[in-house]
Amino acid sequence: MSVDAILLVAVGLAMDAFAVSLGIGTSRPAPTPGSIFRLSFHFGLFQFFMPVLGWWAGTSFVSLVGSFDHWLALGLLSFVGGRMIYSGLDPSRAAYARDPSRGRMLVMLSLATSIDALVVGLSLAMLQVDILYPSLVIGAVTASLSLIGLLVGHQLGQAFGKRMELVGGLILIGIGLRVVISHLTAG
Repeated sequence: MSVDAILLVAVGLAMDAFAVSLGIGTSRPAPTPGSIFRLSFHFGLFQFFMPVLGWWAGTSFVSLVGSFDHWLALGLLSFVGGRMIYSGLDPSRAAYARDPSRGRMLVMLSLATSIDALVVGLSLAMLQVDILYPSLVIGAVTASLSLIGLLVGHQLGQAFGKRMELVGGLILIGIGLRVVISHLTAG
């Protein structure tokens, strides 16, 4: 697999994490260095490990998860997106009662944005591609784009206020719907 192809796959896989980071950036006070690191690192880490897991697990695991992974992604992203929309409609409410760069919310977001990387790992195994280098590139690109998304999202939130929470929530739900629609129309 060429370096160009690996980069294209990495950027494609990182787009969900970028969009989520953008949404989080719009709805929070100024991101701290710690929250930026945690979100970027975990999004990159999950995007690194999911292709490895898919590569190792082979067809038996993917066939078990493949029947509902798209619904899982939709549910997780809709939950978070719905909270952001609700917060955007209520000027006195914050989108995240807790810091989304910690705890269950961080794991939930990291998992929701990296489920498709599992299938990529399986595909790479079928193509007999060594998994380490592509996974490292996927993780690094995701972490970098997540960092950019947080910073750009914060700037947009500063400029446009609570309306950006509505946009961020709609983007998350849209990503979930895109995952389901692409799954349903692929077969």
